[in-house]
Amino acid sequence: MINARQSTSQIKSALLYILLFVFLTPFLLVVMNSFKKTQQFVENPLSPPKALLFGNYISAYKNMDFMQGFLNSFVITAVAVFIILIFSSMTGYLFVRFKWKLNAILFFIMLASMALPFQVIMIPLVMLYGKLDLLNMKATLLFMYLGFGVPFGVFTFHGFIKGIPYELEESAFIEGSSRLRTFFQIILPLLRPVFVTLVVLDVLWIWNDYLLPSLVLLSPEQRTLPLSTFSFFSSYSVDYGPLMAGLVMTIIPVLILYLFLQKQIVKGITEGALK
Repeated sequence: MINARQSTSQIKSALLYILLFVFLTPFLLVVMNSFKKTQQFVENPLSPPKALLFGNYISAYKNMDFMQGFLNSFVITAVAVFIILIFSSMTGYLFVRFKWKLNAILFFIMLASMALPFQVIMIPLVMLYGKLDLLNMKATLLFMYLGFGVPFGVFTFHGFIKGIPYELEESAFIEGSSRLRTFFQIILPLLRPVFVTLVVLDVLWIWNDYLLPSLVLLSPEQRTLPLSTFSFFSSYSVDYGPLMAGLVMTIIPVLILYLFLQKQIVKGITEGALK
């Protein structure tokens, strides 16, 4: 019986290692090819580099205008995630605590909007904002991210807030606390597991987003890091070595954030399950 359990455990471990290798392979290939010359990459993308060309990273840093792209990505991601979380949490709280018929209708509309692919409204949206002369502005991009990110945030917060006892708020109201103060001092700290989860998901989405910024941010000085990697594409060729180095440099900040929040993510999932 013990041997059977050990065999099952070993098989599970082997499968997990295989899955880990499968998921890591694309990232490892990008890192490996970032040290190659473009010619070697074209000849065989799967072969190891003949020499470690750190010059690809220097070339990528200069051609991408990395610091400007990093600053643009950081500002857009930080502000967008912040406003999405604040609006989503407050809206979710409103939908749970106020049993208005209008709230039920609006909540259903938000859920329905999540099923609508962005590609369906992409062209009309850009044409509308173009006629209003609102393109090439970070504020426009942030407004769009707010519209696309809030429905999922509201859905997530709504389900979690329903499990918070209303008696906690009643006690605060008896002590003379306003509803707004009660929300920020009592409810919001209890939403930490959802906050951490949404921070990771939204940062990954917004930081790595290419399509929406490419439609809104038209001038080179407004480009985010994903848009900056397009500088390695010309009309007839692609400089693959620096391109791969640029992709690695673009991934690193998000990877650091994930490693930094890893314990918080696991803790958040555990607390969410207990809740």
